[in-house]
Amino acid sequence: MATYDFDLIIIGSGAAGLTIASGAAQLGVKVLLIEKDEHMGGDCLHYGCVPSKTLIKCAKVRHQMATAEQYGLPAPKLEPVDFSKIAKHIKSVIETIQPHDSPERFEGLGATVRFGTASFRDPNTISLVPRDGSRPEHISAKSIVIAAGSTPSSPPFKGLNQVEYLTNETVFFQDTLPQKLTVIGGGPIAVEMAQSFQRLGAEVTLLQRSAHILSKEDADMAEIIETSLRNDGINVITNTSIEEITQNTDGISVHFGTAEHPTQKVTSDKLLIALGRAPSVEALNLQNADVEYSAKGIPVDSRMRTNVPHIYAVGDITGQYQFTHAAGYEGGIVIANAVFKLPRKADYTFLPWVTYCEPELASVGYNEKRAQAAGIEYTVHTEYFAQNDRALAENQPEGKLKLLLDKKERILGVQIAGIHAGELINEWIAVLGGKVSLATLAGAVHPYPTVSEINKKVAGTLLSKKVFSPLTRKVLRTLFRYRGDV
Repeated sequence: MATYDFDLIIIGSGAAGLTIASGAAQLGVKVLLIEKDEHMGGDCLHYGCVPSKTLIKCAKVRHQMATAEQYGLPAPKLEPVDFSKIAKHIKSVIETIQPHDSPERFEGLGATVRFGTASFRDPNTISLVPRDGSRPEHISAKSIVIAAGSTPSSPPFKGLNQVEYLTNETVFFQDTLPQKLTVIGGGPIAVEMAQSFQRLGAEVTLLQRSAHILSKEDADMAEIIETSLRNDGINVITNTSIEEITQNTDGISVHFGTAEHPTQKVTSDKLLIALGRAPSVEALNLQNADVEYSAKGIPVDSRMRTNVPHIYAVGDITGQYQFTHAAGYEGGIVIANAVFKLPRKADYTFLPWVTYCEPELASVGYNEKRAQAAGIEYTVHTEYFAQNDRALAENQPEGKLKLLLDKKERILGVQIAGIHAGELINEWIAVLGGKVSLATLAGAVHPYPTVSEINKKVAGTLLSKKVFSPLTRKVLRTLFRYRGDV
């Protein structure tokens, strides 16, 4: 029987890698965790969730100050934003969280942590090049997990490689706030950053190639967000085709066209490319381990196994669901399979996600677009924040909740565009995960006034159509001789 240096090697210390390392080490597995960068925590901590949500909060506070008169308050005198101070604040938040993702903590749990670049030598052996430049080491393991994450996509726009542009890895740490910012992209990162920089004082243009922003969402829900962006002053242009990017003394110019206006140009001092992320597969030498992969990522089965059964892939590297919470969930699937040897399978049916603009857009399960693509018959039931007392008190009545039901009136999915949507969706995750009925939700007491009453109301409205039906009236009249009109 073959012997190995470790039971498990994990390449990458993002959400998935840390989940697996923590769980496996505490279960007595001999674990080696390898991180290529200077610090552990992955993109989420350093370039994604943490810095972006910190920036969004800064921008929201600034926006609230600027709109104080809407609440009957005196208008404050606002000085221009010193972005270096915001960048310093963002770094302080990262540093506060960093100890939770430190090598000391994970070594205290029983794992071995090494910093360097890992690549495959064969299906059970990796070559580790330490960050200090010392000689490569060859280390073997019974099982290997690839959790190497992703990098910002660099689209093949003509002239892009001749200009200095921002990505999610550099946009948070600028010394100055751009006077003008062009954002190419219409996904969550593009939307969140465009709104944040506009609210901080930049003049932002957002160029989206699809018919509407947030193209994976239903058009009516995306329209709520797009309207909010436009109300903030963002110049949103959809159905664009990028022709060329140039730079001169005036700044960076993006030459593009639409069907109505084939030749257009927008010039700004900064350009943000936010067109998604590409799996970091190239440096891993996966061919040496016979692992199948492509530029789209590493294919895995429902147990997170590659085509080589003892090699797993999780998180962004698979090219599937690029969310921190999805990576953590997949890490749990690997622990079940690689450590406990239990054939647990991943199920993404009710995987939620949130775009943290204002208002927020949250989703779990099917939306109309995905239901139609799957050929599923459904009905839609809608409630509006304009009818929610707390949303009115907060002066944020925009948006709505959509509940999709199948033919048997089982929940297919929920989408929420409105105030605190990212928090409101959690009740639906519990409802779906616990198989809670709509009748139970409708009967649950929600405190008043809260935004979460919208969840109760959509269920109650649906059930009230049955309760207050002509048939119910007829039965009650017959049983109790009530005299009201039917």
